[in-house]
Amino acid sequence: MRSTTLATSAAVAATALVGSAGTDVTSPWYRRLDTPGWQPPGPVFGGVWTVLYVLLAVAGSRAVPRGGRGYVRAYAANLVLNAGWTWAFFRAHRPPLATVEAAALAVSTADLARRTARLDPVAGRLLLPYAGWTAFAVALSAEIARRNAG
Repeated sequence: MRSTTLATSAAVAATALVGSAGTDVTSPWYRRLDTPGWQPPGPVFGGVWTVLYVLLAVAGSRAVPRGGRGYVRAYAANLVLNAGWTWAFFRAHRPPLATVEAAALAVSTADLARRTARLDPVAGRLLLPYAGWTAFAVALSAEIARRNAG
C-alpha cells in the first residue's frame, strides 16, 4: 500500500507540475480574453486544484492495488488529459481545442469515478468533486471559446 501511495502521489504531482508549467495567466493573450463574470477568481483555481489533486492521489492509492492494468491505464489517461488542457489553452491559445480537451477529461473523470467506486466506494466518492469540477471546466472553456471566436 505504501508503494502505491507513493506512486499515485508522484504521478499526480507530476501531472500538477506539467499542468502548472503550461499555465500562464500573465500573458498578454490571456489578459485580452473576454471571460464570463461567473469565472472564479484566479486564486480559487489553485486552491481547488490542490484539493482535487490530493483527492485524486488518495483515491488512486486505494483503488490501484485492486484495479489491475485496465484501471491503471484509465488513471494514467486521465492524468495525461488533465495536464494537457493547460497546454491547449494557455500555450497553444486554442480555446476550442481546450474545450474538446476539457470534455474528454470530464468523460474520463466520470469513467474513472465509476471504475473507482466499483473497486472502493469511499475512493469513488473522493473523485466526485473532481468530476464536478471537470464538468464545470467544460462549460467555462466552451464559454471562453464562444466569446473569443474569430
